[in-house]
Amino acid sequence: MSKKLAILDLDGTLLNTIGDLAACCNEMLAKRGLEQHSYNDYCHFVGNGVKRLVERALPEHLRTEEYISSARKDFVDIYLNNIDRYSEVYDGIIEMLEQLSAAGVTLAVASNKFHAGTNRLIERFFGQFHFEAIYGNREGFPLKPDAALLHLIMEQCGATADQTYMIGDSGVDIQTAAAAGTHSIGVTWGFRDHEELLDNGAEHIVNNPKQIVEIICKE
Repeated sequence: MSKKLAILDLDGTLLNTIGDLAACCNEMLAKRGLEQHSYNDYCHFVGNGVKRLVERALPEHLRTEEYISSARKDFVDIYLNNIDRYSEVYDGIIEMLEQLSAAGVTLAVASNKFHAGTNRLIERFFGQFHFEAIYGNREGFPLKPDAALLHLIMEQCGATADQTYMIGDSGVDIQTAAAAGTHSIGVTWGFRDHEELLDNGAEHIVNNPKQIVEIICKE
């Protein structure tokens, strides 16, 4: 078997982070005297980075660049201090990472979450694993579905697009795989539904992490 690379999304794929994202964003809104949102609302707000999350949570009349920037800063300050109160590893993820590592698959993370938060969560919940690359959103790189981050990771890991699998829970992840020319695996346990993955052309759609191991290690 040639060397394989598994690039994993974070929120909604490795971790259920909605509880912390919702609580911290609602705290930011409450401090500003603004209406708060439900857990289900936040499932649709996430996926395109912190700026878009904050923008979607704000009332339409306050969605100016200046106000969004100020609200984003407040949210990040709150979130970094409360990043793991409610977040949980999805069932079967630890076993999946163990099996992929044992099979010699290179592991990496590509997230639209801001870089510092991505690194803190990976260290907190998956510190026992070696990830060849861990990237969140950072200056100089556009958000997914732009393929720039995947190209960087493939170059860093010495993998071709045909050896690479982008794994995520949203249409954004599937679009990113298509833009980079990699294989795509959509997961149904995250924040979005089967239809979104299907509509965006996921090569594989799985209902549990064990299926990811089967796809990567058998192809």
